[in-house]
Amino acid sequence: MTRAVDNELDLFLATHPGVRFFDAFVNDLNTVERGKRIDRANIARVFARGMPLPGSMFALDVEGGTVEATGLGFADGDADRPCMPIAGTLVPVPWQSDVAQLQLRMFDHDGTRFFGDPRALLELELERLLALGLTPVVAVEYEFYLVDRELGPDGLPQPPRAPLTGRREFRTQINSMTDLNEYSGLLAEIDSVCRIQNVPATSSLAEYGPGQYEVNLAHARDALRVCDEALRFKRVVKSVARAHGCDATFLPKPYRDMAGSGLHVHVSLLDAAGKNIFAAPDPLTSAPLRHAIGGTLATLADGMAICAPGPNSYRRFRSEAYVPLHTTWSINNRGSAVRVPASDADNLRLEHRLAGADANPYLVVAWVLAGIHLGLTQRVEPPPVTTGNAYEQPGEPLPIHWNDAIERFARSETARQYFGERFVHLFGTVKRAEMQEFATHVTPLEIQRYLGPL
Repeated sequence: MTRAVDNELDLFLATHPGVRFFDAFVNDLNTVERGKRIDRANIARVFARGMPLPGSMFALDVEGGTVEATGLGFADGDADRPCMPIAGTLVPVPWQSDVAQLQLRMFDHDGTRFFGDPRALLELELERLLALGLTPVVAVEYEFYLVDRELGPDGLPQPPRAPLTGRREFRTQINSMTDLNEYSGLLAEIDSVCRIQNVPATSSLAEYGPGQYEVNLAHARDALRVCDEALRFKRVVKSVARAHGCDATFLPKPYRDMAGSGLHVHVSLLDAAGKNIFAAPDPLTSAPLRHAIGGTLATLADGMAICAPGPNSYRRFRSEAYVPLHTTWSINNRGSAVRVPASDADNLRLEHRLAGADANPYLVVAWVLAGIHLGLTQRVEPPPVTTGNAYEQPGEPLPIHWNDAIERFARSETARQYFGERFVHLFGTVKRAEMQEFATHVTPLEIQRYLGPL
């Protein structure tokens, strides 16, 4: 245990004498928290030697079943591997006064990074950029829905009753201050709990859908920390929503005819002197920015399964729904896959707009950085900048069907180059298994439509 992490635990124990238990966990491929609850008397052992968890934690499907074809189940003896605390993630849990939480990362038997841990992949991409003398500044934006704890008469999600009016809204009101006021108590508590858990939420706004909100998290030079915070944020939102009598979901498309929820990633790059290498009076004249965008677009389709990891992810991809359908880029145009937001010359950055809110932030950010690295090292020029309606412009179509996206990732040489053969096999195998199991289910819609006529 390093002295810094040792001091972190000592300080926490001294300042939180009422904490009796510690929830220690990793986030799996689907970002589900997997771990154990440790009592106060034994938490020092976790910091000293780690907590054993089987490598199959990263071979689980979304329902928690081990996908044996990955080789991490019985073929591996379901062997434990040490999971060590991530510095800065030991925080109180305000919704459970006697509980704290701790995020972990997995190592292999020989002490090296475990290939299946998404956080390890992000570390590798950061090292590649550091070898070029570059440090990414990263920020993420999450969209999510508040939903009623009871399903509607049709068995589908429904918006909760608004705390002030008692109405159940089914309307679209982007940036509505009225909607913000309706849930101001809940949103204020999210902000308060985020501060307690060291999650730098900077702003919130009402999005297009009923009960849909977006919260921006502060940008930072530490991309690993940003993603650690993003996963804590999701846990905060769900827990606070439950305390207010509703649920929160990061499912990309809970309603057929309402906006989807995305995970947008902003990136700029600093050189050794701390200067943004994208900086320029005109984005079109910044060669590093163009090359970074070019590489990001060149890898966009191969990484679709990373950015859209489940069947519901693909419900988002509709024309004129602020979700990209082609490998396009733009300046201040939300219809494109990669956007250069409006900013001053010194703060130019790119915004990656493909991922859904269900995606794993470590994997999404790692894939974005891999694309940037490819673009910079190979000087990839992007296609012409998109103007006007991005849905009416030419561009390579993205694979907007789950099977196509999984197979494209599984065949991708770029994925092997950056994520490694073992992870590509692991991720592709887990997602194929999820897809095949999902496809066996008979849905109410097909019974409704086809039972009678056929």
